[in-house]
Amino acid sequence: MRAFRQVDVFTADPYLGNAVAVILEAEGLTTEQMQQIANWTNLSETTFVLAPTDPAADYLVRIFTTDVELPFAGHPTIGTCHAWLEAGGQPNGEGEIIQQCGAGLVTLRADEAGRLSFAAPPLTRSGPVADEDVAGACRVLGIDPSEVVDAQWADNGPGWLAVLLADADAVLSLTPDFMAANEYALGVAGPHGSGADVELEVRAFFRFGGQPAEDPVTGSLNAAIAPWLMDRDVVESTYIAAQGTAIGRAGRVYVRRDDDGDVWVGGDAVTAITGSIEA
Repeated sequence: MRAFRQVDVFTADPYLGNAVAVILEAEGLTTEQMQQIANWTNLSETTFVLAPTDPAADYLVRIFTTDVELPFAGHPTIGTCHAWLEAGGQPNGEGEIIQQCGAGLVTLRADEAGRLSFAAPPLTRSGPVADEDVAGACRVLGIDPSEVVDAQWADNGPGWLAVLLADADAVLSLTPDFMAANEYALGVAGPHGSGADVELEVRAFFRFGGQPAEDPVTGSLNAAIAPWLMDRDVVESTYIAAQGTAIGRAGRVYVRRDDDGDVWVGGDAVTAITGSIEA
């Protein structure tokens, strides 16, 4: 039996964020076993915590969707760290936790309230998107290309093609055509007006278990688009993004860029299930 947690991420209230399954003490499991368990949990991601192989790291995590392993993902990073700390994990350094994953070493910090943030990993692909790719994204989103304010590649692992719309209302009114051909993970953002309690509305569309779906709250996407939107003056260097509104969630992602230019992406996390798994 292995310790198991199901953590709701980017929310302080259970069942309003994005869930991740965390299997602690995963030593001895094969890749095939991990993939089978991740397929069985049927969550967007399941993580497996192992002893690090890099002496600079506090733990190693492997991240699986229902059908593939990912080098990095945002809400699993926060959820795994939350579960590891809750289970008694002790970081080697003061004030930081170092996670080893397929993308390398990822640094996490906890603020005074205990909210965890991770340092956004570098993009593996960035820059403008070709017109034909924008047109393909628009077919999925059910909009005309003229409604796109800008589009950028924002890939830090999942392969995000990011689309900026005029405002949050435009994002929330999307009715995607999931039957349209889509080879990309699509992220869409639009700014809220003055007076709102958040600055940005975000939605994410990708394939889950081979089928198109909307992700409730997406750390990797928010990490990937933050520098682009800051540089465009769409948002300030510190802001809050809402995600999941259109599907009944209330995710909140806290983003800031420090004086060194590093982008930190954070959120609350709460354990919804504690137990053990036979594996």
